[in-house]
Amino acid sequence: MKGSDVGIKEISKSFGDFKVLNAVDLEIKKGEFFSLLGPSGCGKTTLLRIIAGFETPDVGIVTFDGADVLPLPPNRRPANTVFQNYALFPHLTVFENVAFSLRLKKLQRNEVNSQVTEYLKLVQLEGHAHKKPNQLSGGQKQRVAIARALINEPRVLLLDEPLSALDAKLRQHMLIELDQIHDKIGITFIYVTHDQQEALSVSDRIAVMNQGNVLQVGTPHDIYESPATDFVARFIGETNLFDASVTAVEKLDRSEPEYMAHLHIPELGNIKVTTVDEVRSGQQVSFTIRPEKILISKEKPATKREDINLLQGTVDEPIYSGFQTKFYVKTQEKVLIRVIKQHAKYSDEGPDIVWKDSVYLSWSANDGYIVGIKDDGEGSGFPGPGPGTGEP
Repeated sequence: MKGSDVGIKEISKSFGDFKVLNAVDLEIKKGEFFSLLGPSGCGKTTLLRIIAGFETPDVGIVTFDGADVLPLPPNRRPANTVFQNYALFPHLTVFENVAFSLRLKKLQRNEVNSQVTEYLKLVQLEGHAHKKPNQLSGGQKQRVAIARALINEPRVLLLDEPLSALDAKLRQHMLIELDQIHDKIGITFIYVTHDQQEALSVSDRIAVMNQGNVLQVGTPHDIYESPATDFVARFIGETNLFDASVTAVEKLDRSEPEYMAHLHIPELGNIKVTTVDEVRSGQQVSFTIRPEKILISKEKPATKREDINLLQGTVDEPIYSGFQTKFYVKTQEKVLIRVIKQHAKYSDEGPDIVWKDSVYLSWSANDGYIVGIKDDGEGSGFPGPGPGTGEP
């Protein structure tokens, strides 16, 4: 079984005065596990329904392997959909639910039996063939829905929040199974979810959406480590996000086009961040630093590296979770910064930093990101004169 390349070109869709999708462009590769990720109402399910043929866009085209499929009804597109509510026939057994589409094709009984057995084995339900849906758990029902969709041998499998009705532990288990099924059959999966952890866990690439727009497309690593906008930074994982002004920019002596930007953040003071964006002195930007990138210590770090940012603060709230401790640290400007310390060693029996402790926070300029340029001010030009100075 092989997948298809899926092309989304300039797709827009409105319901009345509400614009759900705004000129969306995506290229999904053959055999890829591709996720559409975003909050409720961002347009991801509408886009999936357009790909499936259940909705028609106002403008734009959808292609499978370069061929426009918009003129085709859903049953003639080489795609099948797995719905959030399973959509199983309650009066049919597991076997008959999976066999339903084969019966419509009038296949021979022995061929139907052979194929249904194969797909029930794929989803590990061979021992439940004669049960009715009301005798199954939520995870088992979802596997029946997946088998029923796959038995038609689609080139694209569309999954509309298929795990959202399951509890957290079962959701994680099903996610692993779904990834294994994808690896076995090799077709294109397009997966809609509002759950960032689901998308990060299984996707080859992710499109982050908000208010009908695609804000960033990339691998899970790209999306998490290099968010393109402040929304992506906030939506994917935890982060510390601040408004900042660029005070100076200097070119780094490296082979890559990279710069050291000096920012002033009212709550933190002056900090440094490396960037490939062509920011200018005087611009207003957003700055983000992930909690796990920040080192927390009682003692002042001894490093003399010029690219290290250093702050002082007081532990406002430590939250111990076994494998990690999350600290909320109040700076001199009474701003809370989140810091995560992983407990990777046996000796880390508990946090040695406690409530009300005075601490130092430090991180490399390489670990922070400029995620949004708000205003092109009338600054000193690019690159700026020299490094800004001063400690918070």
